[in-house]
Amino acid sequence: MRVRALVAGSLLMTSVAVGAELAGVTLPEGVQVGSTALKLNGAGIRKRAFIKVYVGGLYLQAPKADPAAIVGADEARRMVMHFVYKEVEGPKVTEAFREGFANNSAASLPALQVRLDAFCALWPTMRAGDRAEMTYVPGAGTTLVINGKELGTTEGKDFADALFLVWLGAKPADSGLKEGLLGT
Repeated sequence: MRVRALVAGSLLMTSVAVGAELAGVTLPEGVQVGSTALKLNGAGIRKRAFIKVYVGGLYLQAPKADPAAIVGADEARRMVMHFVYKEVEGPKVTEAFREGFANNSAASLPALQVRLDAFCALWPTMRAGDRAEMTYVPGAGTTLVINGKELGTTEGKDFADALFLVWLGAKPADSGLKEGLLGT
């Protein structure tokens, strides 16, 4: 009985390894996507006019500090947004995505517009404590999960690349967040 309790306790400790802690939000060191293990590449805080909006975490199969290498690889990846601001209305969240697509993927926008519109339509108002995960899986697309509920999947690596460039592109929404996500 005692051995079983010790084993159970050690399993709990190893399964919740902390990768980063920012603004009271703890991001795990790794996550599992199907049979693929992803590791926390980096984390940062998205600020808007000195207001902390969300803690972001980027998960990749192997650490990378080069945005071109990240979007160039056809590998599973995940972006996590853990909201810390009291409330961000859905249209404000999606306005930031639309601006990010325009700033970093303007040439591809005509081919992405219908999918971007559908992706944006999935977003509700986000409140402090809410968590959004956008996970790209090759051949399946990018799945949006908010607070553990799957809301939809958007097809295409081209869409995933443009989405991740919102944070990692030449004109990111927040350069400090970009640096954190890249671990630099």
